[in-house]
Amino acid sequence: MKEKILIISGDPNSINSEIIFKSWKKVKNSIKKKIYVISNLNLLQNQFKRLKYRIQLTKVNSVDENIKSNKLKIIDIDLKFKKPFDVSQKLSSNFVIDCLNYGHWLANNKKIKGIINCAIDKKLLNKKKIGVTEYLASKCKIKDNSEAMLICNDKFAVCPLTTHLDIKDISKKINQKLIISKIKTIDLNYKKLFKKKPKIGILGLNPHNAELRNESEEKKIIIPSIRKLRKLQINAIGPLVADTVFINDYKKFDIIVGMFHDQVLTPFKTIYKFDAINMTLGLNYLRVSPDHGTAKELIGKNKADPISLIKCINFINKFGK
Repeated sequence: MKEKILIISGDPNSINSEIIFKSWKKVKNSIKKKIYVISNLNLLQNQFKRLKYRIQLTKVNSVDENIKSNKLKIIDIDLKFKKPFDVSQKLSSNFVIDCLNYGHWLANNKKIKGIINCAIDKKLLNKKKIGVTEYLASKCKIKDNSEAMLICNDKFAVCPLTTHLDIKDISKKINQKLIISKIKTIDLNYKKLFKKKPKIGILGLNPHNAELRNESEEKKIIIPSIRKLRKLQINAIGPLVADTVFINDYKKFDIIVGMFHDQVLTPFKTIYKFDAINMTLGLNYLRVSPDHGTAKELIGKNKADPISLIKCINFINKFGK
């Protein structure tokens, strides 16, 4: 079994160095030996110095180098920065893409247990309305949008069928093919990871499910999709009413699937705060990330909560193969 855990340091203008340091201090020594960080050595050294953190770093050329000490191992990616927390967008973009591409290569070639990427501003990916989920799906040559973004903890999970779309565009993207392919991916990968057949609740798109009017998306698209999923022996139930399901009924399900990003992420984060990880299902490998953004407003304040990155590390250590 592969033992290497890879962390991609992500956006240089962020709280990422802070949560990497805080996580490193909290994880077990047995796990520290497995961790490799794709970043820029000088950048991290400068950021840690600015934050007044004391941590020993060591440069390695690849994950094939086994370092016996508990120093934090850095795979060095070129970045000619001038200020440690004020890297230009162009430099940041090139750096982030190089890190992601190398992480993808390592994971795709079975060199590591899985990828953890720290937060990245989507503008750095050079594509309109695309996040890391979609970027890595394209690298894995997934062309049917069957990859799925799961926000989860050990109690519950949610999945938005569409991710970074403007509200006005969501209804144009909802169709039976999308619903069925995403939920098939969720069901298959959930069973593989957690050895359990999930109970999946599916939300409607409109307020009160549009009263199930004949011309509604619920009647024309969502209900027929659920019928087809059930014929495939997938335990899918719905459409559920989005404005009440998170009061109590969500506890009856392993996963709630929503039609758009904030429909499920807002209530999930209200209930669980940072007790979650972001996971992409359907890639050629396991990929997770902390369930928060770059939090530029917190840079240098030593207030960032590392719990989500710690959960990512423990998750990859447990489930990565």
